[in-house]
Amino acid sequence: MIDMDELEFKQVIIIRKDLDMGTGKIVAQGAHASLMSYLETIKEHKDVADKWLKEGEKKIVLKIDDEEKMRRLAEAFKYKGIPHALVSDAGLTQLPRGTMTALGIGPWRSKDLDLLTGALKLL
Repeated sequence: MIDMDELEFKQVIIIRKDLDMGTGKIVAQGAHASLMSYLETIKEHKDVADKWLKEGEKKIVLKIDDEEKMRRLAEAFKYKGIPHALVSDAGLTQLPRGTMTALGIGPWRSKDLDLLTGALKLL
C-alpha cells in the first residue's frame, strides 16, 4: 500500500521531437497520452489518481528524439509496474498510421518517475 500522505505525485508526458508534427498535433498527442495514462492509473491505483487530482494534476512535458528510445522507456515502466500509455497516431492528418508519437506515465510517485525520466529535457 502506498503511503499517500508522504508522497508527491505527478504525470509525465513525453513527446517525440524527431517527427514533423505541428503545434496543434503535438498538443493533441500530449492530451491523448495524458488521458490514456490517467485511465490506466485509475484501473489499479484509484487512490493515486484521486490524490493527484486533488493536488492540482501536476504534469511535466518532456521530449525524446526517437521511437526506439521511447519504446525502451515504456518497457522500463512496464517492468516497474508503473501505469503508462503509448500513443500511436491514427494516420488521419500529418503522420502515417501507427506512428508512435507520445508516452504518458502516471500519475505516479514523482521520485519513481524522475529515476527513469530525469535525463530527458523539457519540451
